[in-house]
Amino acid sequence: MDVMTDPTTTAEPPEATAEAAPGHRHGYHDAKDAYARRMRRIEGQIRGIARMIDEDVYCIDILTQVSAATRALQAVAIGLVEDHLGSCVVEAARSSQEEADEKVREASEAVARLIRS
Repeated sequence: MDVMTDPTTTAEPPEATAEAAPGHRHGYHDAKDAYARRMRRIEGQIRGIARMIDEDVYCIDILTQVSAATRALQAVAIGLVEDHLGSCVVEAARSSQEEADEKVREASEAVARLIRS
Protein backbone atom coordinates (compact mmCIF):
# COMPACT_ATOMS: atom_id res chain seq x y z
CA MET A 1 0.00 0.00 0.00
CA ASP A 2 1.20 3.50 -0.84
CA VAL A 3 2.30 5.67 2.13
CA MET A 4 0.13 8.50 0.86
CA THR A 5 -2.99 6.31 1.02
CA ASP A 6 -2.06 4.12 4.02
CA PRO A 7 -4.80 4.69 6.63
CA THR A 8 -2.35 3.88 9.46
CA THR A 9 -0.12 6.80 8.47
CA THR A 10 -1.16 9.93 10.29
CA ALA A 11 0.23 13.39 10.83
CA GLU A 12 -1.57 13.69 14.16
CA PRO A 13 0.32 12.65 17.30
CA PRO A 14 -1.19 9.80 19.29
CA GLU A 15 -3.06 10.62 22.44
CA ALA A 16 -1.01 10.46 25.62
CA THR A 17 -1.53 7.20 27.47
CA ALA A 18 -0.24 8.15 30.90
CA GLU A 19 -0.22 11.37 32.84
CA ALA A 20 2.63 12.19 35.17
CA ALA A 21 1.80 12.31 38.84
CA PRO A 22 1.86 15.83 40.30
CA GLY A 23 5.47 16.82 40.89
CA HIS A 24 6.77 14.00 38.67
CA ARG A 25 9.03 14.81 35.75
CA HIS A 26 9.20 12.49 32.77
CA GLY A 27 12.47 10.66 32.21
CA TYR A 28 13.42 12.86 29.26
CA HIS A 29 12.92 16.11 31.22
CA ASP A 30 16.62 16.85 31.72
CA ALA A 31 17.29 16.35 27.99
CA LYS A 32 14.11 18.08 26.81
CA ASP A 33 15.95 20.95 25.08
CA ALA A 34 18.27 18.54 23.29
CA TYR A 35 15.30 16.44 22.12
CA ALA A 36 13.53 19.60 20.90
CA ARG A 37 16.64 20.65 18.92
CA ARG A 38 16.96 17.19 17.39
CA MET A 39 13.30 17.18 16.40
CA ARG A 40 13.60 20.62 14.77
CA ARG A 41 16.61 19.35 12.81
CA ILE A 42 14.60 16.28 11.71
CA GLU A 43 11.69 18.54 10.78
CA GLY A 44 14.08 20.46 8.53
CA GLN A 45 15.24 17.20 6.96
CA ILE A 46 11.63 16.25 6.21
CA ARG A 47 10.93 19.65 4.65
CA GLY A 48 14.07 19.17 2.57
CA ILE A 49 12.81 15.80 1.35
CA ALA A 50 9.48 17.34 0.35
CA ARG A 51 11.38 20.06 -1.52
CA MET A 52 13.47 17.41 -3.29
CA ILE A 53 10.27 15.72 -4.46
CA ASP A 54 8.86 19.05 -5.65
CA GLU A 55 12.08 19.64 -7.59
CA ASP A 56 12.04 16.17 -9.20
CA VAL A 57 15.33 15.11 -7.63
CA TYR A 58 16.67 11.63 -8.48
CA CYS A 59 14.87 8.84 -6.56
CA ILE A 60 17.99 7.39 -4.95
CA ASP A 61 19.01 10.80 -3.60
CA ILE A 62 15.59 11.18 -2.00
CA LEU A 63 15.75 7.67 -0.56
CA THR A 64 19.15 8.49 0.94
CA GLN A 65 17.64 11.47 2.74
CA VAL A 66 14.63 9.42 3.88
CA SER A 67 17.04 6.88 5.34
CA ALA A 68 18.95 9.62 7.19
CA ALA A 69 15.74 11.07 8.63
CA THR A 70 14.56 7.61 9.66
CA ARG A 71 17.85 6.94 11.46
CA ALA A 72 17.59 10.31 13.21
CA LEU A 73 14.07 9.49 14.43
CA GLN A 74 15.23 6.05 15.56
CA ALA A 75 18.01 7.69 17.59
CA VAL A 76 15.44 9.91 19.31
CA ALA A 77 13.26 6.87 20.01
CA ILE A 78 16.16 4.91 21.50
CA GLY A 79 17.04 7.85 23.73
CA LEU A 80 13.44 8.11 24.92
CA VAL A 81 13.32 4.38 25.67
CA GLU A 82 16.55 4.65 27.67
CA ASP A 83 15.20 7.67 29.58
CA HIS A 84 11.92 5.86 30.26
CA LEU A 85 13.65 2.75 31.56
CA GLY A 86 16.14 4.70 33.65
CA SER A 87 13.58 6.98 35.21
CA CYS A 88 9.92 6.01 34.90
CA VAL A 89 10.43 2.24 35.21
CA VAL A 90 12.96 2.57 38.03
CA GLU A 91 10.67 4.96 39.91
CA ALA A 92 7.72 2.60 39.47
CA ALA A 93 9.82 -0.34 40.69
CA ARG A 94 10.60 1.60 43.86
CA SER A 95 6.88 2.24 44.33
CA SER A 96 5.26 -1.17 43.85
CA GLN A 97 5.53 -4.38 41.89
CA GLU A 98 2.22 -3.64 40.17
CA GLU A 99 3.40 -0.22 38.95
CA ALA A 100 6.72 -1.70 37.86
CA ASP A 101 4.98 -4.43 35.89
CA GLU A 102 2.78 -1.82 34.17
CA LYS A 103 5.75 0.38 33.20
CA VAL A 104 7.71 -2.61 31.90
CA ARG A 105 4.66 -3.70 29.86
CA GLU A 106 4.33 -0.18 28.41
CA ALA A 107 8.03 -0.12 27.54
CA SER A 108 7.84 -3.57 25.93
CA GLU A 109 4.87 -2.51 23.81
CA ALA A 110 6.66 0.70 22.76
CA VAL A 111 9.77 -1.25 21.76
CA ALA A 112 7.60 -3.71 19.81
CA ARG A 113 6.02 -0.77 17.91
CA LEU A 114 9.48 0.59 17.13
CA ILE A 115 10.65 -2.76 15.82
CA ARG A 116 7.60 -3.12 13.58
CA SER A 117 8.05 0.34 12.09
